[in-house]
Amino acid sequence: MMSKTNLDDCYALRKEEVHKSISHIYHDKIGIPTDLGRVAFSIAINSTMRMLWGATLQGTDFSEDYRKLVAEMMDLFVKPNISDYFPAVARYDIQGIERQAKKVQYEIDKILNWAIEERMKNGGLQQKQERKDFLQFLLENNNNHEDGSTSLTVQQLKALLMDIVVGGTDTAATTIEWVMTELMQHPEEMRRVQEELRDIVGLNQLAEEFHLPNLHHLEAVIKETLRLHPALPLLVPRLSNQSTTIGGYYIPKGSTVFLNVLAIHRDSSVWDNPLEFRPQRFLNTDPSNSFDYQGNKFQYLPFGSGRRICPGIPLAERMLIYALASLLHSFDWKVPNDEKLDLSDKFGIVTKKKTPLIAVPTARLSNLELYA
Repeated sequence: MMSKTNLDDCYALRKEEVHKSISHIYHDKIGIPTDLGRVAFSIAINSTMRMLWGATLQGTDFSEDYRKLVAEMMDLFVKPNISDYFPAVARYDIQGIERQAKKVQYEIDKILNWAIEERMKNGGLQQKQERKDFLQFLLENNNNHEDGSTSLTVQQLKALLMDIVVGGTDTAATTIEWVMTELMQHPEEMRRVQEELRDIVGLNQLAEEFHLPNLHHLEAVIKETLRLHPALPLLVPRLSNQSTTIGGYYIPKGSTVFLNVLAIHRDSSVWDNPLEFRPQRFLNTDPSNSFDYQGNKFQYLPFGSGRRICPGIPLAERMLIYALASLLHSFDWKVPNDEKLDLSDKFGIVTKKKTPLIAVPTARLSNLELYA
């Protein structure tokens, strides 16, 4: 799913979903305070689902509740559970975590069952599709074994889909919201980004993915936002498979290990004025001093590092910059009534804004037909 060929082939789907959001904002939200986090989540979830199984939740009974379900599931992933430390009381589910997890899983299962049932109509495979989606490949793989065996059970297939949908949408939407917040907090950076978009794209057309490699300042803004607001500040918990000593501390085999990326990204011994929002620190043209998302420099690890690095980096890179370029190029954004922005966060496995980012859009393109 994350191969360059497949991502290139899926561009039309991502483009269509971004254009739908732009059109919706223009026709229904111009001059109206708009929840940018909700807009970002809509772009992320619809693009991901189109790539996975060729359909979105719009128009279904699931569309309104899905964002809440994803947020609940992400919180449950790392919620401290007494049963982990005192197995004898596990059966009592003192905190109600197991009950809550089953409830959320049941609701997400209904969505995944719907997606699989839609794809399995007409004998299980839709042969007339011009392009096979991810779920189509999985179903074909399960049905094409000569010995009659299957590589995945339905439950495993649903778990795989859930990992992709839950892990890839909430983090992307949260990052987009933080980028927009920082740009609105720093209007001079917003001006630089929009001037770059005007020069590279032009106000007589929409942003396209082929423009993205030339949007250096926007890319630096995203990297700086991920430095100050990494989507997963403690990354995904790891498990030590052998005992070791790090920095004088003994780590027993089987220990749960958290890597505090937020602290690393704000370490004054590594970063100059670490609490300042300065995208220019990522505009260095010296290749030996540049930063990417591959985790090769341990002072910058927004997606982790090593064998357990986030597998969705190729898609995240494209989706983040494309969605942001489209929102920033198509509209100007202002805080309603010159209110003060709230930059406080709400701690969790994904660090979100404590209060939603509300902004008022106005049309920016010279050709209004582009908003159709």
